[in-house]
Formats: sequence, structure tokens, C-alpha cells
Amino acid sequence: MRLLFRASSIALATLLILVGTAGAQASQAPAPATKIGYINSALLLQQAPGRAEAEAQFDREVGVYRQQIQRMDDSLKTMMAAFDRDAPKLDSATRETRRTTIGRREVEYQQRARGLDSTMQARQAQLVKPIMERVQAVIETIRAEDNYAVILDVGAQVSVVVAADKNLDLTDRVLARLKSQGIPTGPPASGAVPQPAGVTRPKK
Repeated sequence: MRLLFRASSIALATLLILVGTAGAQASQAPAPATKIGYINSALLLQQAPGRAEAEAQFDREVGVYRQQIQRMDDSLKTMMAAFDRDAPKLDSATRETRRTTIGRREVEYQQRARGLDSTMQARQAQLVKPIMERVQAVIETIRAEDNYAVILDVGAQVSVVVAADKNLDLTDRVLARLKSQGIPTGPPASGAVPQPAGVTRPKK
């Protein structure tokens, strides 16, 4: 599907070039050249100033979340081990009550685990957002300075660029401009860390 999509894009680009050429010949007036460049956003985000600091902070905060999940895991394992040990001595009603309690705790884990995962993803996006905004600002500044009509991204997950002149690559220029601005003043402060009750699902 991707190859077909790329082939369609190339065909469309070729058609536009042919149409533009035909129009220019008909009017006998040469159209102004369209200035195009490209960048590799993956490389820019990897080397952008402030990325290492943001990543280190995220790793520290993720460590807190992992500790909470570990406490939940330990709590449920303890409950299950106690149930397995006591089950032969319990009457059927008590056994069913404790089994139901463990089941409720597992459901509680799933809810809390989803909440922690959502919090971690949101925090990661919060830390990365300022870096992406600085990258975008520099790209737009360079585009305006040199009158680029379009700046493409060959580092995007979905890219239709199959080949390009390396002289059009603006990645190093954008990165140099970012580095000249220096490392930003620290990533956004961490929000409140949710405190789970200490229940998790057992590891498989």
C-alpha cells in the first residue's frame, strides 16, 4: 500500500510538472522557480538542545510510576499467595468471598494501570512539546528568510519523499541555529504524581 501511495504521489507530481510546463509554453512567460527544501525531523529531535535533559527528567518520573506499579504487584501477589495457602482450610463461602475480593483488586489494578500509563504518555508529550515548538520556529524562520515555498520532512513516519538532492537538506542548518540558541531553561515542572492504593495484576 505504501509503495502504491508513493507511486501515486510521484505520478501526481509528474503530472503537475507537465501541466506547469505546458502552461508556461502556452503563455511564453517563464514561471518563477519554486524553492523547496527538506529536513529530517527525527534527527532534529534526537539532537536538539534540551532533549537529553527532558529525557532524563522523564526517566526519573517514570521510575516513580514503576515503583508504584511494583508495590501494586507485590500487594496482589501477597493476597494470592495467602489465598492459595489458606484455601484448603476455608469453607466454601469464605473461599468465594476472598476469591471475589482478589478479582475486584485485579479490576482496580487495570483501572489504575491505565491511569498511570495515560499520565506517563501525557507527561512525555508535555516534555517534548517545547522542543518541537523551538524546532518548528527555527524551520519557519529559515523558510521565511530564504523564501522557501515548501520544506518537506523526510524523517516523518509517513513520508512520500523517495529521493532528493542533498543540497536541499536544511537539517544541519536548522540544528546549528537551534544550538546557537543554547539549552532552554529546564523542562516543564512535573505535575502531581498519582498515588495508587498498592494493587496490580500478577506478572505472567
